[in-house]
Amino acid sequence: MPTEPRLPFDSGRMTGRPPPASGGRPGAPRPAEPPLSVTQLAAMIDHALRDRLPMGLKVLGEISRFTDRTHWYFDLKDAGAVIACVMWQSAARRMGFTPSHGQQVVLTGRVEYYQPFGKTQFMVEKLEPVGAGALDLAYRRLLEDLRALGYFAPERKRPLPMLPRKIAVVTSRTGAALQDVLDTVGRRCPSLPLALADVRVQGEGAAPQVASAIRSLGRHHVRWGIDVILVTRGGGSLEDLWAFNERIVADAIYESPIPVVAAIGHETDTTIAELVADLRCATPTQAAMRIAPDSEALRRQLFSLGGRLGSILTRQIRLDSERLRAASRHAFFATPDGFIQQPAQRLRAAAQSLRHAALERLQQASRRLDLAGQRLNRHRPEAAYARRESDLAHVAHRLRAAAASAVSDRTATLESAARSLDLIGPHNVLRRGYSVTHRSDGSVLRSVEDARAGEALRTHLADGSITSIVAPEGEDRDPLHDKSPARKSRSRSVDRDQMGLF
Repeated sequence: MPTEPRLPFDSGRMTGRPPPASGGRPGAPRPAEPPLSVTQLAAMIDHALRDRLPMGLKVLGEISRFTDRTHWYFDLKDAGAVIACVMWQSAARRMGFTPSHGQQVVLTGRVEYYQPFGKTQFMVEKLEPVGAGALDLAYRRLLEDLRALGYFAPERKRPLPMLPRKIAVVTSRTGAALQDVLDTVGRRCPSLPLALADVRVQGEGAAPQVASAIRSLGRHHVRWGIDVILVTRGGGSLEDLWAFNERIVADAIYESPIPVVAAIGHETDTTIAELVADLRCATPTQAAMRIAPDSEALRRQLFSLGGRLGSILTRQIRLDSERLRAASRHAFFATPDGFIQQPAQRLRAAAQSLRHAALERLQQASRRLDLAGQRLNRHRPEAAYARRESDLAHVAHRLRAAAASAVSDRTATLESAARSLDLIGPHNVLRRGYSVTHRSDGSVLRSVEDARAGEALRTHLADGSITSIVAPEGEDRDPLHDKSPARKSRSRSVDRDQMGLF
């Protein structure tokens, strides 16, 4: 593009210093100037770029080293040079697509010098791909993403209700599409109510309004009685229809709980909203015709069904009448008594059998009752007590006889033992000349070695007992041969009153 010729470099103008005085001699050397600081030089470069380069430059090149870090950073290059570029987030959000490495683009922006890093950058304000437009590229990329997610799958498309209770129309109140829908629905089915969701259908903010209306209608469709949603608008350019190519509108249609019909633009226009919708129509009029039933056709169909139902009823009545006449000619209706007598005989026989069976059952029950009474009488307390008294008397008699026999046997045994004891008793032994000597504590003296000197002993004989004192070992005198009366009186004491051992 043509540029203005460069002017001679004027350091005084760039630094703000006045030019040298013109009164000096021509060709005289200028006085030495102090060196510039880095900051001053950077400011001079920045001012030179701002003053000499226009703001709205358009540059054609190939994208290289693209990075998306909230802001877009990349290089724009061709065969002879490379320029560092940056596009801030606010401008990048308006693009609708993300460029890729190697893509040919046309950039619109300005050149700036970033003094802290000493770097010259091209600040991009707008980015357009070469060949296909930016909107077309964004459309195709979103189309591929939604197709991969199954948004366009035929199996998820829902059928429209045959007789909807109410239709919700999402469009602009002032658009021609609404009038087409109202005229078509009023002509086909005047009784079908419509609900209008007035939204912007193009421009900034249109897509969020359309998506919000679809979500609100789906959320309250039960309470409001809405069975189908119609999203529509008239024709226009790709930019005019772009609100219906936004992801937010596609998501709202995909997540709607009731069927959505889309009729956007002319027949040749195809938006993403129409591809996601359950039914796509070429025009708003066609959409209204597909949704609203034809009341005249329904009336004709109703009359046709009424005629068919009348014919079916007439034929059924005729068949039933013929069956009734055939039944009236049956022998049962001619001689009904003959058909009644045989069942009556069977009934009487059954009644007699029932009486016999009842009597037999009654007799069996009486016999069982008598047997039960007899068993009960045997187990009555009085009979049980009588049997027990009889048994006790018999046991007592046997016990007395056994006791008497045992006493007799024990008496005979005791008498025999008494006789045997008397024969070997101590009295009989003593009467044969034996004696028993006891100590003072009552124990029997069994050996001479057991006697202690001075101990008093008592000797029992058959006719009495004798008390004696054991003499010490030093005395040789035999007390039995001591003729002294005193000795005799000391050594012998006969107790004739204590006869016997016990």
